Amino acid sequence: MIGLLIGRFQPFHLGHLHAVGFALSKAEKVWLGIGSSNRRPERKNPFTASERRDMIESSLEPAMASKTGIYYIPDLNDHAKWARSIDLLVPEYEAVFTNDKMTQLAYYKHRASVIPIPFSSRDELSGTNIRSRIANGKSWEHLVPRGTRETLNRIDVRNRLLGL
Repeated sequence: MIGLLIGRFQPFHLGHLHAVGFALSKAEKVWLGIGSSNRRPERKNPFTASERRDMIESSLEPAMASKTGIYYIPDLNDHAKWARSIDLLVPEYEAVFTNDKMTQLAYYKHRASVIPIPFSSRDELSGTNIRSRIANGKSWEHLVPRGTRETLNRIDVRNRLLGL
């Protein structure tokens, strides 16, 4: 089976890494869709699609990376059309790994099966929490993989977040 896992990855954190591992435990290959790829940096989505791709690529172990592919998924503001448009952007897949209610609904009406992902420390491992911790000068490094940490430090993440 081939799966699809879509996320905003703002930033890519240990919960996302856990989700990729879970998906790979169920599927031979997993396509990773970087959602909201067409958005400019803003407070809720402060990282560009290419920065998020860097975070993911530098965080996956080679064995995981060899079983994944990364694709940009733009927002369309119409979930039914959005699900169909993804079929034009990524290779074939049979299952979608997600906990997002709107994505679940779109795919229940579409053709793929939906597999929920077990949460890992959801309160702490959320992009909102991590961005808040960074902006407020609190420790955050332990919540993200090394590759994400390096990418965020390279782009001077705290000043980015304070400037949005």
